[in-house]
Amino acid sequence: MAIFVDETTKVVVQGLTGSQGRFYGLRNRDYGTQVVAGTNPRKAGTDIEGIPVFATVGEAAAATGATASCIFIPAPGVFGAVLEAAEGGMELIVVITEGVPAQDEARLYNLLCRDFPGTRLLGPNCPGIITPDRCNIGITAGEIALGGGPVGIVSRSGTLTYQALYELQQAGIGVTTCVGIGGDPVPGTSFIDCLAAFEADSETSAVMLIGEIGGSAEEEAAEYIKAMMTKPVVAYVAGLTAPPGRRMGHAGAIVSGSKGTARAKIDALRAAGAQVAANPTEAGFLMAAVVAGL
Repeated sequence: MAIFVDETTKVVVQGLTGSQGRFYGLRNRDYGTQVVAGTNPRKAGTDIEGIPVFATVGEAAAATGATASCIFIPAPGVFGAVLEAAEGGMELIVVITEGVPAQDEARLYNLLCRDFPGTRLLGPNCPGIITPDRCNIGITAGEIALGGGPVGIVSRSGTLTYQALYELQQAGIGVTTCVGIGGDPVPGTSFIDCLAAFEADSETSAVMLIGEIGGSAEEEAAEYIKAMMTKPVVAYVAGLTAPPGRRMGHAGAIVSGSKGTARAKIDALRAAGAQVAANPTEAGFLMAAVVAGL
């Protein structure tokens, strides 16, 4: 099994006719993902190397049966693009775009929860999601991902998502699904959403969680791990030496006073029973030991 996407997932790329949408949309298709359509109201009726372009997501879904979209649209247009995808019946919306205003993210989160409860938003500002050998939506390089399980990955950091995949590949450990939830203040999908999905997935036997400074998502995940998880969790939290009050990388990676520090997150995860690594490579070693003992 896998969580959220597999080889049956059909994808619409919103922004397929732009340079980034074209590059990654075609890479995703070459990986084996069913990229069945793109959208651009000014270029409807054309195609990108055989992928038809439609005016709207709704038209694309009606013609192709797509159930997921991937958004490569500049930040000012993301709010409208996500609503269009939800109204078009998308079950999963992956937003790669960085720089989406936090106010737009909060409005989208609440609108989707209220009006489109069957739609999952991943991102914004995320690398996407990959179920190795079966489906890759976003900007993750499929070459670094080994499939077949038994480990699920959920990460706030794009770069560390890639390193986690690579460390496990080097250790010969396969992955069921790797989810990059993004590091913005209001993500559409949380650590807890992914932990719950991995807990329910029969092929996932252990979970790697990659966190970073800022916010309380890791502490909330720790509470969930302690209360609900029966599967072992290996974690790494970036930003142990980050100075308070300075944003580091992601819009959500800012420490205010004693809140959101890497130390507080590490302590919470350890108290919940997770093994916490000092660096990403050690996280790979710890997971290798966990897998060997399964």
